[in-house]
Amino acid sequence: MDATGHGDGPGRLWGGAVLEVGPLSGRPGIRASGEIGVTTRESWEGALTELSRRHTDVSYVELSGVRFVDVAGVAALAVTALNLSGGRVVVEQPPPQLPRVLELFWPTLHRIEVTPR
Repeated sequence: MDATGHGDGPGRLWGGAVLEVGPLSGRPGIRASGEIGVTTRESWEGALTELSRRHTDVSYVELSGVRFVDVAGVAALAVTALNLSGGRVVVEQPPPQLPRVLELFWPTLHRIEVTPR
C-alpha cells in the first residue's frame, strides 16, 4: 500500500519516512515494515481498515520490519481491535514501544495479543 493508502509499494513521504504494508501469505493479516508515524499514518490506518473488513476470528499483524511506531499508530491499532465484532488481533514482533504504549493506555484490552521480538 502506498503513502495514500492505495496500491502496493512503499509509502515515501517528506522526511524520508517509509511504510510498506502488504498481505500475509497463508493466514489472514498484514505485514508492515518501515516507520509508523505522522507522515505514514494515512497508509497505516488504511491498512488497518482493510484488515478489519477482512477480519473473521483472528487477524495477524506482523511488525518485525517496523523500526518505530508512535502513540497515534498504536492508538489506531487499539481502536481497530476495539471495533471488531469479535475475535482478536495477534501482533507479532512489534517494536518495543508498542507493547509499552498498549499497557499504559489500554491495560485491559484483551483483543490484542502481542508476541515479542
